[in-house]
Amino acid sequence: MGGSRRLENMNPDGGPRPSQHPLSEAAKSTLAVTQRLFRIFLLTVLGAFFIFSLNVSYAWLSAILTVAGGVLGVVVLVRTVKFKQPRLVLFGTISGLVVVAVMTLLVLTTFLFYKQVVTYQDCARTALTESAKTQCTTELEKSLPGQLR
Repeated sequence: MGGSRRLENMNPDGGPRPSQHPLSEAAKSTLAVTQRLFRIFLLTVLGAFFIFSLNVSYAWLSAILTVAGGVLGVVVLVRTVKFKQPRLVLFGTISGLVVVAVMTLLVLTTFLFYKQVVTYQDCARTALTESAKTQCTTELEKSLPGQLR
């Protein structure tokens, strides 16, 4: 009970803390490839999101980027777990895959109701007042099947 509470005494073995071992060339190469794939994955997911928000006529490009993002996300996730990469990459990959899942639902919904979405976008683009925008939303709701209203 009479022990010192200094920081160096908090180490269970009492010795100095081991320094981080430098990474081997193979580990550095693996980390670099995983990080490069992770960056490409993030750019693909962000690109899919921003292209989708531009115009419904670019939904096909957004669909291609969403599929590519899903494939890259799975590859990065497997590499992250297999090679024990940093947790930040793992967290970012899982978050990106959630965005890919949401984008997949949005793109599929857009393709299912393409005509209604195009009509709504054209209406909303020309609407100058809040009441005109509300009218566009009302017309969209009326054009959808009864179960989706």
